[in-house]
Amino acid sequence: MYSAGRWTSYSKTHTTVNRHVKSSALSTLILAAFTAANVHAEDIVVIVNPAAAPISKEQIADLYLGRSDAWIPIDQAVGSGIYVEFYKKVTGRDSAQIKAIWSRILFTGRGVPPKQLPDSAAVKKAVAANPKAVGYIEKSAVDASVKVALPID
Repeated sequence: MYSAGRWTSYSKTHTTVNRHVKSSALSTLILAAFTAANVHAEDIVVIVNPAAAPISKEQIADLYLGRSDAWIPIDQAVGSGIYVEFYKKVTGRDSAQIKAIWSRILFTGRGVPPKQLPDSAAVKKAVAANPKAVGYIEKSAVDASVKVALPID
């Protein structure tokens, strides 16, 4: 049979592991909240190539929801703070809704989702290289290689 000491040892180890897991999960949650708060604190702008024509907020929403192919949309990484904030402010939809919309569009063969790049520097570089490209980045990342088409409030 099992001795009481063995069960006590198991119980102590199990409790320590649980505390560590809970602590790690809490740390991750706090880090995610600070990351999201960082994007909220910084303004987001829609950028285009300096040679591009003007674009409205409605055109941008249509573009990122697959209703238009007049421009080439460049997206940030799915789930990033700036991605979530952009779609919420421009389209009024959350990440799950955007994923569902693009799943339907892909399934019916009516379009291709925006190209996703890992960060604002990559988005800025892609938009600067293509006069038909549209992207979004933090206002502080804007330089002479792109122009602000629309600030996102």
